[in-house]
Amino acid sequence: MNIALGFRVHSGWAAMVAVAGAIDRAVIVDRRRLEIGEIAQPYHRAQELGIERARVFLDECRAASSALACEALAGAIKKIGGDRVQRCAVLMGSGKASSSLEATLASHAAIHTAEGEFFRAIVIHAAESCGLKVRCIKEKELSEIARRELGGDYLRVLDEAGKIVGPPWRQDQKFAALAAWLA
Repeated sequence: MNIALGFRVHSGWAAMVAVAGAIDRAVIVDRRRLEIGEIAQPYHRAQELGIERARVFLDECRAASSALACEALAGAIKKIGGDRVQRCAVLMGSGKASSSLEATLASHAAIHTAEGEFFRAIVIHAAESCGLKVRCIKEKELSEIARRELGGDYLRVLDEAGKIVGPPWRQDQKFAALAAWLA
């Protein structure tokens, strides 16, 4: 049986849930926290450096985070199913990126948006590096897409899955599982 992964990304880490089978006979194969960044808030730190040093710093963070995420995801895939893991879905934000690094670093809200995009891009890169087909889903559209593609009973199935696997089964895990079924 093929396995799909779903990710809900945070600054420096991601909630990952692996599912097998269709939602009506779903199996939660694995769930874990993937560490994807040594520095959880790179844009917050970059703000203190000045624009030129910030660019270099962010490039270094991107390279280090990509390597960390690729290693973590490859290890997880090997443990949970190897070649049976073929696709994934990454939940995306809805924020609009600033037009430049200068504009980003001048706005606290833009810094948070940039960090979200930074780490989601890291997860997408890691998934593609592991040979996975990636679907990106805006988190604010997740419920509507799930209702349309999985049917109206998906919430009951999601709650039952949580009872079977036990805690933690919070919003991160639920949303990541839904994303995996939609992958």
